Amino acid sequence: MSASPQHENTHEHLRLLAGNLDSGALSKIEAQLNELHPAEIANLLESLPLQNRRIVWELTNPELAGDILVEVNDEVRLGLIEHTDEDDLVAAVGSLDTDDLADIFEDLPKVVLHQVVRAMSNQDRRRLQSVMSYDEDSAGGLMNPDMVTIRPNVDLGVVLRYLRQRSELPANTDKLFVVDRDDRYLGILNISDLLTTNSKESVSNTMITDQKALLPTLSANEVALFFEDYNLVSAPVVDEDNRLLGRITVDDVVDVIRDEADRSLLSLAGLDEDDDMFAPVTRSAKRRAVWLGINLFTAFLAAWVIGIFAATIEQVVALAVLMPIVASMGGIAGSQTLMLVIRGIALNQIGTTNARWLLWKELAVGSLNGILWACVVAAITGFWFQSQSLGLLIGVALVINLIVAALAGATIPLTLKKMNIDPAIAGGVILTTVTDVIGFFSFLGLATVFLI
Repeated sequence: MSASPQHENTHEHLRLLAGNLDSGALSKIEAQLNELHPAEIANLLESLPLQNRRIVWELTNPELAGDILVEVNDEVRLGLIEHTDEDDLVAAVGSLDTDDLADIFEDLPKVVLHQVVRAMSNQDRRRLQSVMSYDEDSAGGLMNPDMVTIRPNVDLGVVLRYLRQRSELPANTDKLFVVDRDDRYLGILNISDLLTTNSKESVSNTMITDQKALLPTLSANEVALFFEDYNLVSAPVVDEDNRLLGRITVDDVVDVIRDEADRSLLSLAGLDEDDDMFAPVTRSAKRRAVWLGINLFTAFLAAWVIGIFAATIEQVVALAVLMPIVASMGGIAGSQTLMLVIRGIALNQIGTTNARWLLWKELAVGSLNGILWACVVAAITGFWFQSQSLGLLIGVALVINLIVAALAGATIPLTLKKMNIDPAIAGGVILTTVTDVIGFFSFLGLATVFLI
């Protein structure tokens, strides 16, 4: 698979940057950075070792500093803030949109926050307070209070004159929000309809009233699904009294989707998407040690099960050769079910109404595959070791483990979800433990009973 143009550009920018850093050509670095978007600079900063990162950060255009701080991950941001003068920080974040400022609010020093908030207008303070009152991974945390609202009883010509007087619209404005005098949400007016409809027509006759609004407590993942289902560029956020609070735009949703993809991938290895790739060795080692310790415990558990049947293995050496097959097949089968269920949970496609049906379906799939591959493995084992009884035993153990793997793969993520534990993080470890223990126990236990 070829690399995307964006990744190719990042690689090229990084190569040029590294060459200029090695040669000490600081003026060339500054010129290179001035040609890049803040998101590209953020990507470069995350790709640089700490010493070079600080050099590049000092050469970055101060006018872009705030946008760059929003784009980099949490740990890199903290490092950049630590090496930035307070006055420069105030200037950098003071021009940010309210929703962007809320994203990095907790990372800023109190002295900087005090100056930034004091310089805000009363309206912007209220907007910031509104966004900060919600969890950052919710619709309320994603929303931007900066939007254009209109009344339903005016003509489109009046709306057009109003927009011209503003001279500038918030980014990603594809629709205007219609509200009553109490700011209760009534509907939307698409910009396209505003431009193509007779200017003497009223807003009430032109607006769309069936555009659903989001509650601020809705999770970020549910917001992303909402945008995907309705192909939206922006959507309104309202409180329980239907008062318009703000809007969410597609650029924020794209960030949610990317962050979720990164989190899901890294969580499988016990890592955090906000970890700095070039963090100090001791810090990185400490974080990963916890995950390695958990895996070590599960490995000892599997080894303990094997140790119970040490005498059996000594008498039938072939068991030591064959038992990884049972555990491996169970692990793969269970992982297939686990990933399917985790995806269903993420997409809100699994609930109390269909969970039982899905469980029986996965058990049937596990049983069918278990019988199929048990026959194959039994035949190969019987021919290899010239023992039909050994082939029959591994076949039965394989059926047992694949059924248990299907059961575990379906129930583990659902159980973890009820316990408010992310199944993407803990599900794999638990599943591997179950399939290893059951696989070894069933195969070696059957061998102990029937072969010894």
